[in-house]
Amino acid sequence: MLSQADDFLTETEVLHDAIAEISDADLQQITQFKGWTIEDVLIHLHFWNTAADLSASDETAFMTRMRGAMASLQQTGSLRSFENGTVQERGAELRDIWLRSAQDMATRWRDMDPKARLPWVGPSMSARSSMTARQMETWAHGFEIFDLLGQSRADTDRIQNIVVLGVNTFGWSHQVHNLPVPKTLPRITLTSPSGAIWTFGEEGSDSVTGSAADFAAVVTQTRAFSDTDLIASGPISTTWMTHAQCFAGPPETPPEPGSRYKKT
Repeated sequence: MLSQADDFLTETEVLHDAIAEISDADLQQITQFKGWTIEDVLIHLHFWNTAADLSASDETAFMTRMRGAMASLQQTGSLRSFENGTVQERGAELRDIWLRSAQDMATRWRDMDPKARLPWVGPSMSARSSMTARQMETWAHGFEIFDLLGQSRADTDRIQNIVVLGVNTFGWSHQVHNLPVPKTLPRITLTSPSGAIWTFGEEGSDSVTGSAADFAAVVTQTRAFSDTDLIASGPISTTWMTHAQCFAGPPETPPEPGSRYKKT
């Protein structure tokens, strides 16, 4: 059973609840993320949710969509126009179909073999990794919406999937920024939302300690490292936390200190 499918769905429903009653006009509010509106976020999430679903159900259709997306990226330097052209719904209709699609997807994916290999933009991924990526993107992009609305999201231990993704992309975070990959993962000690302690890596001179939610925020680049309670000891840990990037694509610059925050 693919438990990550239920975590993805819960993440989607939590975000949906935050915006369930706002108007179409309010969906045009601009977030702190690259000038995207709430509607832009929903278009992006729905586009990539359905792309992941196609990768498991119709590889030909998936590859056709990705060829179009990559061509648009080469021509314009962005995927925004292709995403906007592919996702036709707007306003409340978009919000509803994004939720219904996620519900349908989770129902089918929870019975999938977690180790099944699925095509993706780069290397293929396991079904578990693909679904974890969908939860991660929902949680990460949800941040700018909760921040804009001045709401606090009540995290649970389902963010462990995102934390593990952040740990597993330690090497990638260095590679994508053209940095040498250290041989040893720092010792990571995190306090989960439930109070449990999650540890990764080996004891050594480098370490990262703090809350699991803040670690997830840093590796998804939704908070500047200095705006969290995380403590990085040693040069490897410090470099990693100031460049961490758990998602695929070109190198992205983490937010400037103080630039991402919950509005009051």
